[in-house]
Parts: sequence; structure tokens; C-alpha cells
Amino acid sequence: MKLKMLMVCLIFLGTISSSIAQEKASVVLDKAMAQAKKEKKNVFVMYHASWCSWCKKMEANMQNEAIKPFFDKNYVTTFLTVQERKDKSLENPGADEILKKYKADQSGIPFWQIYDADGKLLADSFDAKGQNLGCPSTKEEVAAFTDKLKKTSSLTEKQRQKIEDVFVLKKK
Repeated sequence: MKLKMLMVCLIFLGTISSSIAQEKASVVLDKAMAQAKKEKKNVFVMYHASWCSWCKKMEANMQNEAIKPFFDKNYVTTFLTVQERKDKSLENPGADEILKKYKADQSGIPFWQIYDADGKLLADSFDAKGQNLGCPSTKEEVAAFTDKLKKTSSLTEKQRQKIEDVFVLKKK
């Protein structure tokens, strides 16, 4: 009886752990591309991890009420989890391979890319020197970020200024 109960518990735990696993990166991207085609938008993909404070800052900035409407109007925003330290089941399988493909696997996170609805890469978070902008926080980094947004959206000067106001860290 104990053996049967142990087997049932192991099967149950296996079912639970497999249901917790993240979707494959390709599935996440396919869904975002399909939605972008339907809504005539581009796709903003952010690679992040649960432990990454800069990732959380980037997400919070993009959700700021002053600039969220800009991102919602122009992009289908989606997230891929990578580089989890303790629990690899939190990662989207295949996301690390995408970072490697675009030579971003050693760049740090957050790392972001902007695609058109057909999956063509339009921009990424590398600056002109090949450094990851991540979550831009200086006036220069935000200028590089908004240049990329301008090339992939209908960014106005007023919106650019709002993004700068939200992203640039204020010195105390």
C-alpha cells in the first residue's frame, strides 16, 4: 500500500512540476508575432530574470502611467525569462539560444529586442559601442533607447521627453 501511495505522489509531483514549466521561447514569440500582425504593431521582447533589479526597474518604467500608452499603442510587449540562478524551470526553454544567436548571451540583462510582426529584428539594446543599454538610466542611454524606439514606432518628441523623464535616474 505504501508503495502504491508513493507512486501516486511521485506521479502527482511530476504532473505539477511539468505544469509549472515555462512555455518555449518560440511559442511565446509566435503568439506575440501573431498578435502584432493582428494589431499592426511591432514586438518588444525583454529578456529578464526574477532576481534582476534592473529588469524590474525596466518593467516598472515601461508600465509608468506617463509612458505606458506609448508602449501599448506601438508594441506587443512580451518577456522571456533567462539566466535564473536557482530554478531553471522558471526559464523559457530556447530563450538562451536566442540570446546566443544574437551574441547577447554575455551582455547582461535586461536585454531587449524589437521585431516586426514577421519576425525581422529591427533593433536591440546594444548601443553604438556594442554595450547593452539594458534599462537605460542616463540621459545618453535614454537618448540611444529613444532613437531605437523612434525607428520602430511613431514616437513623438513629447513622448520621447516623457520617456526620458521616467527613465533618467535623478541625482539626489
